[in-house]
Amino acid sequence: MLNVEEIRKDFPILSREINGKRLIYFDNAATTQKPVQVINRIMEFYMKNHANIHRGIHTLSQEASQLYEEARETIAKMINADPREIVFTKNTTEAINIIAYTWALRKLKSGDEIITSLMEHHSNITPWITLSQLIGVKVKFIGVNADGKLKMEDIPKLINKRTKLITITHASNVLGTINDVKGIVKIAHENGIPVAVDAAQSAPHIPINVKNMDCEFLAFSGHKMLGPSGTGVLYIKSEILKEIEPTVSGGGTIKNVKWIPEMGTCKIDWGEGPEKLEAGTPNIAGVIGLGEAAKYLMKIGLEEVERHERMLVEETMKGLMEIGDVKIYGPKNPNERVGIVAFNINGLNPHQTALILDQYGIAVRSGFHCAEPIHQIIGAEEGSVRASYYIYNTKPEVEEMLNVIREMVEMKRNGEVR
Repeated sequence: MLNVEEIRKDFPILSREINGKRLIYFDNAATTQKPVQVINRIMEFYMKNHANIHRGIHTLSQEASQLYEEARETIAKMINADPREIVFTKNTTEAINIIAYTWALRKLKSGDEIITSLMEHHSNITPWITLSQLIGVKVKFIGVNADGKLKMEDIPKLINKRTKLITITHASNVLGTINDVKGIVKIAHENGIPVAVDAAQSAPHIPINVKNMDCEFLAFSGHKMLGPSGTGVLYIKSEILKEIEPTVSGGGTIKNVKWIPEMGTCKIDWGEGPEKLEAGTPNIAGVIGLGEAAKYLMKIGLEEVERHERMLVEETMKGLMEIGDVKIYGPKNPNERVGIVAFNINGLNPHQTALILDQYGIAVRSGFHCAEPIHQIIGAEEGSVRASYYIYNTKPEVEEMLNVIREMVEMKRNGEVR
């Protein structure tokens, strides 16, 4: 079991008061707080090692380059990839757009088809809709059952000879639903179709093994796993990465640029590894901080993170059901979720609920969470309240939130809240 009280000591922000109450931070699906180990590592880099990478033979540049590449090795270890399959990005959104406009834009043509689902974050819908408008590909959607699970039976029906990609979320950022990505990959590969996985809500919370999953692409964000904002990861299977040419090019992406006088132009030889997709000077300090965050999580163990969050989810769902007059969305079994519970108090707008909770120092998210289609499907037309957990959250914090919700429900029943 996690020693949560010891872990909490690493997060200075948790000692802050909001509206006279000790902060209870339940908005981890949006972004996580940062431990002192990550904060100090970034400060140390700027104070002792700061220089540009891969461009200098002087000591500082060599040190910075080594730290940057060590972070790549750490992230690769975390998901069981080869370091040369790890591309650093700004976030999951940029990573998915790289797949769309660096790989799919050049690989696909009018009439080809892409399959995604109706539980996706907008970042795994809008790039594909935009691509369809640019080159005429067709986007198809896997349906979602009332219990918040994918209609897996839809997938074989949607696949045909024109299907060129399946892109799917590993875990819903609204419902917490963990999808059977390995099963989806199996179906896809039986039909010669590559798979891209949005792991923004899974990589920070459950163990991931890309070799076992066998997907072609996998994307996640650093800021959702204790790392700095402006950092993300795109895993690309090595045989595909070899074929890719960058869309955003410039410094760092090339091996050689040679002037050919007789042709009146320059010949470009692209880099061979992930650096060809990391144009310009990257967020060096952020990546080094991300590596430190990954070390922190691996030291704890993602299995322990998963177990702890499911305990909190179980306590939340049990408590909300006992209160009554609360609609809970998503799978009823906590073992089928990451640490997310979306709900609404009957008769209250989700923003009302979130604002009242904030008066007690409890930070939750309200609205559509950048995933409007799934809210249409689950009948939450005004959005939902989302409590999302992480390693520093506790059972007493959940109980405090439940106590406030219980009071809100009683006040609603008595006509004191409208």
